[in-house]
Amino acid sequence: MLIYLLAFAGGVLTILSPCILPVLPFVFARADQPFRRSGLPLLVGMALTFSAVAVAAAFGGHWVVRLNQGGRYLAMLIFLVLGISLLFPSIAEKLTRPLVRAGGKLQRGPSSEGGIGKSFALGVSTGLLWAPCAGPILGLILTGAAIQGPGARSSFLLLSFALGAATSLGIALFAGNKVFLALKRSLSFEVWIRRGLGVAVIMGVVAIGLGWDTNLLTKFSFVNTAKAEEHLIDRLRPNKPASVLAANLSGNPADAHPSLDDEGPMPDLSGAVAWLNSPPLSSKSLRGKVVLVDFWTYSCINCLRALPYVEGWAQKYKDAGLVVIGVHTPEFAFEKERSNVEKAVRDLKITYPVAIDSDYKIWQAFNNEYWPAHYFIDGKGRIRYHHFGEGEYGESEVVIQELLKENGAQISSSTAMSAARVAGTGAEAAPDNANVRSPETYVGYHRAEHFASTNPIAQDSTHAYTPQPRLSLNQWALSGSWRVGAESAVLQTAPGKIIFRFHARDLHLVLGTTKDSKPVHFRVKLDGTPPGDDHGGDTDSNGSGTVQDHRLYQLIRQKGPVEDRTFEIEFLDPGVQAFAFTFG
Repeated sequence: MLIYLLAFAGGVLTILSPCILPVLPFVFARADQPFRRSGLPLLVGMALTFSAVAVAAAFGGHWVVRLNQGGRYLAMLIFLVLGISLLFPSIAEKLTRPLVRAGGKLQRGPSSEGGIGKSFALGVSTGLLWAPCAGPILGLILTGAAIQGPGARSSFLLLSFALGAATSLGIALFAGNKVFLALKRSLSFEVWIRRGLGVAVIMGVVAIGLGWDTNLLTKFSFVNTAKAEEHLIDRLRPNKPASVLAANLSGNPADAHPSLDDEGPMPDLSGAVAWLNSPPLSSKSLRGKVVLVDFWTYSCINCLRALPYVEGWAQKYKDAGLVVIGVHTPEFAFEKERSNVEKAVRDLKITYPVAIDSDYKIWQAFNNEYWPAHYFIDGKGRIRYHHFGEGEYGESEVVIQELLKENGAQISSSTAMSAARVAGTGAEAAPDNANVRSPETYVGYHRAEHFASTNPIAQDSTHAYTPQPRLSLNQWALSGSWRVGAESAVLQTAPGKIIFRFHARDLHLVLGTTKDSKPVHFRVKLDGTPPGDDHGGDTDSNGSGTVQDHRLYQLIRQKGPVEDRTFEIEFLDPGVQAFAFTFG
């Protein structure tokens, strides 16, 4: 129940988001009408249409996106006519006749029996045009919907979000109606209000048509709703005792005191499309063993930094009866290809069994939502503990020790007091969390934020981009000819650049090449010069490197003080795919 309340709260917060501004004129254009027969049906139509489109887009792929784009164009035409009829009703009727008459009927009062239906139709049009800012809550819902597939849970979460937004708009519309009625007593006020609403509606259509609703307007936000959403997510997660937080910092098993509960039976592992380093395993065949299930994906920086600990536990406790299973569940499409996963397992020197979960069957069986996620199963096949994300390695090792003891294994005091040996290098090394002030940032338009080229993202089409002269912290921009898709941006002609203003010790970028492309060479710069000693594991001191495989590339690791820096990567060959930035 809490997750639905969280989704609803995220929707309510959209009233403070700049991305709601282009839609407000369409809602307030009917502020002079009775709320129950006009505003309420409009908001219901808006919420239902947004929910339906979002669910279909998450489940149906690009054809739904293109169909919705056609609906958006039709909706913009309807509202353009509505705006003209509000601004110049007599002239508009003479110029466009039946079209304007239809628009005029939609914006007049609900005196006829069809008033509610007309308001609902306007709400449907508004729902097609509304593209809310992808804050943490909506991003979490959409990601979960795309991964877990069609289902009532994802659909109701999206509906909860939309109803939250409709509720806050409804309150604002109800208040606006009272103000409008007070001003309407003067005929001159009514004329100017109609004209003002007409101008606002037309400006809203122009803003959406130019993409300002999801790009330019986000730069003028006076309220940081993302911070509020992150706070809500943290508050609704189960509270953890101080000893857990201390264990997270120390990583020492002796300092951790976890609580082991019965969280239900271990789901079956039959959904894997293939197994590496082992024949297929099942919950039945693992009975009598202590099992650690690690959900990971090979381009995820958080997963990579946890791998040395998981491998260390597998080696340290295998003779005591521990079985570690890595469940590779993809985030990006290229991670679904078996050959890519096999190469990653070899390159990362993973020795324990890995289930390739490209169809998300095991992910769904565990009802999982995170990378990385660790599930600890006792010898009776019961899940006794779980941990999401990085950190708290000392606590996790204590859980392993306790479950092994329950299963009859002998754990010496020296073993119990010492942590598994971990030697993470390159991208697997521990992050410098105290200096990370830049968030994971996606390049594909589905989850892109803080984009700062001079023109907005042109979805699924080739476009020439120009970066702004100066970027603020955590803004990024494209330069050159790129085709931006839902997951990634592909360079069409060389050269092309990506610029990012960041604050962190390490900068990583998930990159790959198109199927018919050769290796892509690139050059990296920091504040306009080669990185020198601050180069990453995949670049040299001159900033040179090559993209050959789909994976995470470590491009910057600063050796000195960490401060705001401008990162620039120039690709010298076409065909590169850029997916996401991560920091450490």
